[in-house]
Amino acid sequence: MERVVYRQMAELDQRHWWYRARREVLADLIRRYAMPPAHARILEIGCGTGHNLEMLGRFGDVDAVELDDEARAVAERRLGRTILSAPLPELAGVADRSYDLIATLDVIEHIDDDRAALGTIAGKLRPGGKLVMTVPAHQWMWSAHDVVNHHKRRYSKLALKRLVEASPLKLDRIGYFNSFLFPLAVAERFSSRLRGKDDADVKLPSRPLNAALEAVFRAERHLVGRLPLPPGLSLFAVASAI
Repeated sequence: MERVVYRQMAELDQRHWWYRARREVLADLIRRYAMPPAHARILEIGCGTGHNLEMLGRFGDVDAVELDDEARAVAERRLGRTILSAPLPELAGVADRSYDLIATLDVIEHIDDDRAALGTIAGKLRPGGKLVMTVPAHQWMWSAHDVVNHHKRRYSKLALKRLVEASPLKLDRIGYFNSFLFPLAVAERFSSRLRGKDDADVKLPSRPLNAALEAVFRAERHLVGRLPLPPGLSLFAVASAI
């Protein structure tokens, strides 16, 4: 990702509605479908500035991987210990069959060889361990945001399903999320294109709007994984090591 993306992340990840609500949606998804055992070992691959580490820490002892030096330094201050720099698909230095839960939260879309990445991740999970992954949905939603984030692709539900099923993992759950706000996002995306202002910057809305958007997105935590939500901005998959 461009350095400006990490700096915006570090500035906004505790206040912006998208980060705040998404953490709670994912926490509920983990509780229902990927709950690790007591004293679990958890790995987040591509932790960025570490904004998910506290949430993941509710479920066990968290290790993390991050390639960007500046983002990793922020994440290390938050985690209180060293974070490994180990690129996918190799993940050199990460022990095999070590983790009860691995999270790749908007990471796999950055990797050229996503199939090799999932193969490596499968080898880092203990038998029965879970992978929780999220990716951006809909290639037709491609924008300047994808460019500055160095995305290789956005996924359809079928493409993500095939990716997991072609790996050594067993697909448990798959679906959309950030669905309630999807119509607004589509309208904004096409309006920006028509105006020739495809802006990649992430900005903090006014306090009332930020709170309202967070409440709408956060409400999905009661439904994600339980009911098939309509198309959304993102996809999730939960898979098990065999």
